[in-house]
Amino acid sequence: MRKRTLGFVALGAAASIFLSACGGGDTGGESASGNTFDQGSTEVVNPSDKTGGTLRYALASDFDSTDPANTYYAFNWNFSRYYARTLLAFNPVPGEGATELVPDMAEALPEPNDDFTEWTIKIKEGLKYEDGTEITAEDIKYGIARSNFNGGVFTEGPQYFSAHLDQDDHNVYEGSDPLEGFDSIETPDDYTLVFHLKDSFSEFPNVLVQPQTAPVPVEADRGELYQEHVLSSGPYKFDGEYEPGVKLHLERNEHWDPETDPIRPALPDRIEVEIGVNQDEIDERLVNGELDVDLAGTGVGPSMFARLVDDESVQGNLDNPYSGALRYVNIHTPVIEDVACRQAIMYAANRDSMWRAWGGDTGGDIATNLLPPTIPGADPESDLYPSEDNTGDLEAAKEKLEKCGEADGFSTNIAVRAEREKDVQTAEALQESLARVGIKVDIKTFPSADFFGQYAGSQDYVRENDIGLSVSGWGPDWPTGYGFASKITHGDAIMETGNFNTAELDDPEINGLWDQALQTEDPEERAALYEQIDTLVMESAAILPVVFDKTLIYRSDELTNVYYQPSYMMYDFMTLGVDRD
Repeated sequence: MRKRTLGFVALGAAASIFLSACGGGDTGGESASGNTFDQGSTEVVNPSDKTGGTLRYALASDFDSTDPANTYYAFNWNFSRYYARTLLAFNPVPGEGATELVPDMAEALPEPNDDFTEWTIKIKEGLKYEDGTEITAEDIKYGIARSNFNGGVFTEGPQYFSAHLDQDDHNVYEGSDPLEGFDSIETPDDYTLVFHLKDSFSEFPNVLVQPQTAPVPVEADRGELYQEHVLSSGPYKFDGEYEPGVKLHLERNEHWDPETDPIRPALPDRIEVEIGVNQDEIDERLVNGELDVDLAGTGVGPSMFARLVDDESVQGNLDNPYSGALRYVNIHTPVIEDVACRQAIMYAANRDSMWRAWGGDTGGDIATNLLPPTIPGADPESDLYPSEDNTGDLEAAKEKLEKCGEADGFSTNIAVRAEREKDVQTAEALQESLARVGIKVDIKTFPSADFFGQYAGSQDYVRENDIGLSVSGWGPDWPTGYGFASKITHGDAIMETGNFNTAELDDPEINGLWDQALQTEDPEERAALYEQIDTLVMESAAILPVVFDKTLIYRSDELTNVYYQPSYMMYDFMTLGVDRD
């Protein structure tokens, strides 16, 4: 009963995606192979069990890190599963069941005690690394320990384990025994882990999907250098070393056993990633058949978007799913301290122009609240800063500026990721709309790979460089209010670097509601708390919602077993194959 209430399922026959019908739709054009517009959003396109070939990816920016301990970009969580297995996984099917939890390295879903402060999970026997040695529970324990208890060596990944494990201060890189005193995770035998939490955490199994649960033997760890060659537990291993800014190539791992893995059919013989390729070039090569997948997963850039959206000949090669993400602007509270000044920005923003910058109808829906409509507790009708035609209420903005003592406006900077064209265009639209009330905004661009580690997510940099705003996007770590928004609105999530609560919102009432939700078993009661949080965040004017976005993704006829995985907000990379020699 508890498992059903919490929304977890066993795997069953879910992994048999090859048997899914290709089907057909009533809208849009067809590709040469008969596929229809947006087909991959709800079903498997080009099902096949054909193995072989090279699957070709390209990426405009770079991985934040190939180390599973040190990554937070959704595309990297998706991609790292090629070489880093996790305790649990999202159900490998299209459509409604895609966000359900299923075992990966685990034998079954974890069992909680009565108050959700202790969780026990067993792993399968006989799992192996690329060198043929067996994976043990202690390796997983160490992988988790190094990801969250490392003395600041890693700054990019989430901190759910450090926030919730009942663990004293610890640093795996100090002392001769890295796990001495790390007793919040017990390993009573080689195949069992027992997690001890500080407080009730009813949604804890969702954390066990994350790449930080990938196993790492103590003797293999090289700290920051481990990303150069991660010891594989999955169907592929590094071919040579990862070269930041250049490439990452993967080849088959002969010690991976498909009988133990319900998540990865591992169809290609080889996987190649080109890094640092211009987005326009990526899009052109996708359409020309020279690439298979844009690794970023955010859809084609504005130039190709304009070419494809009305081209009837390619409609069958396009998917246009809701991503489940919110595109938004952080209003940095340490820089723009007065809530009335922040509210002036909320009122002055021309949501219509920012929506158009994001692509209009095909790009998504105008957002006026925090939680996407697919998240329980969301209220898309909530709009605390209304205006006619969503173009801004300039009179209300001017009143707020007077209230905060800035009647003539003020100046600040807005940070954007240079490689994200829609982010830049969103910033330009906001810049223009704020100028109408005297708020002068200069746009500063930074590389995506370091955006949170060194710039918009660095407390020192933000303060020293007057970064009052930053354009961002966020999707759920798992599909609940807590899984979506806690890391961008809970005060405990604020970090000196690698900070994703970029607005640095630290409101005691909001923090208390987040903590209360973790002690609440009933999903409907949790949803009511999440709705309250949504309203309070909007009142604080720390986040300016822009769009609940949709992506326009080009899908090649040579790409097989394609479907949209909402948990990663892009195609499920693990199932992809290629139909060519």
